[in-house]
Amino acid sequence: MVSSSALVSSALFCLVFLSYYSQNTRGEDFATVSVASLLPSSSCTPNAAQRGNSLQVINRNGPCSGKQLSKLTQVSSLAHDALRVASIQARVTGSWANYNSTLLGTQISIPARSGLYLGSGNYVITLSLGTPTKTQTVIFDTGSNINWVQCRPCAVACYSQAEPIFDPVQSSTYRNVTCTDPLCTGLSIRGCSTGTCLYSVTYGDGSSTVGFLATDTLTLTPTNVLNNFVFGCGQNNRGLFKGAAGLLGLGRSSYSLNSQLSGTLGKVFSYCLPSTDSLTGYLNLGSPLKPPTGFTAILTNSRAPSLYFIDLIGISVGATRLNLSPTVFRSVGTLIDSGTVITRLPPMAYAALRAEFQARMTQYARAPAVSILDTCYNFASGTTISYPIIKLHYTSLDVTLPGVGVFYPVGGSTFCLAFAGNTDPAQPGIIGNVQQKTFEVTYDIPGNRIGFATAGCG
Repeated sequence: MVSSSALVSSALFCLVFLSYYSQNTRGEDFATVSVASLLPSSSCTPNAAQRGNSLQVINRNGPCSGKQLSKLTQVSSLAHDALRVASIQARVTGSWANYNSTLLGTQISIPARSGLYLGSGNYVITLSLGTPTKTQTVIFDTGSNINWVQCRPCAVACYSQAEPIFDPVQSSTYRNVTCTDPLCTGLSIRGCSTGTCLYSVTYGDGSSTVGFLATDTLTLTPTNVLNNFVFGCGQNNRGLFKGAAGLLGLGRSSYSLNSQLSGTLGKVFSYCLPSTDSLTGYLNLGSPLKPPTGFTAILTNSRAPSLYFIDLIGISVGATRLNLSPTVFRSVGTLIDSGTVITRLPPMAYAALRAEFQARMTQYARAPAVSILDTCYNFASGTTISYPIIKLHYTSLDVTLPGVGVFYPVGGSTFCLAFAGNTDPAQPGIIGNVQQKTFEVTYDIPGNRIGFATAGCG
């Protein structure tokens, strides 16, 4: 017969064991982060200097911009983000209505049925163009192909920008591309004026640029100079680019910067987006600064061959892998994009993620939905939060998101889950830049793969 004291001791042991097991299970499922680390400070804190062929990346809305670039609130950024996402999804599904774009005012009108490019993103870099060099701060965008800057004399319209507008007359290495040049005939949307090639790009948010296709010397770093860099010299530029001098495309076409550098740097590039707007990241051209911990294959969508699709097959919240078939993601496809802010998921996938996340966050007060974000919390009562770890599963690669990849600050002490559901199951998923923060994301085009390295930047 077992004594009562033995039963008590056994019960106490079980309680201690269960308590220990529960705490450690939670430790494996949850992470703790300070609320302050999710927010930018009022001053800029640059990361360590980059090496080799890398350029400093800053958020155009943060204190590191320092050049009076246009600034958006977090909520207005979401509205802008929705425009970009709509353009991506329409481009992939082929649902754009036909329309015309006008080149250089009323001079020439040509069809623009091949689809819209994606447009103004969040992050900018500074480079030098021409001889002698002139500094230009431009948006970089993996969803775009044509590089361009505003150019004098701004024959129709230019918006305000931080640096002086580029003047091709002052560059001894500037050349216009002729209408018969293969560089011109290779454009999907082009025109011709007195023998000079015209380009036109219309973006999904309604922004646009029109001008002369040209070449000049591009100085990325003191040791990396690209002669005969092909770019658009914009004479009619409108929209949401204000403050930036133009755009640098990192898509998969022959006109993008990475393609033009392929002869010297092997068509490999990587970037690290900082955790907050008060820190800096980098865009690296050539071999990555940190070797990726793993790779997943780049896939191609025939409707949008210049975009980077990857094979998302599942999501975990804590130790729970959501009960979703890979076909939920594969039937519509998933692309990764530097310019989209909030990750978009198929409706079924987002509903499962939201339900599991909310069930594990009941200790925190809910806050009202903000724009497209419907799972929001008020963290005013504490300095730290414990949240369920979110892991994205790709073919051959699992990526665990840091706290800044889970929450999006929308003002004050309110933070929202940085995911949203598509309105239509036929729309593709998009991995946004919030879920890319702090990783060095490597695009190995010859190897047809994308890799992630943790702690690429602060």
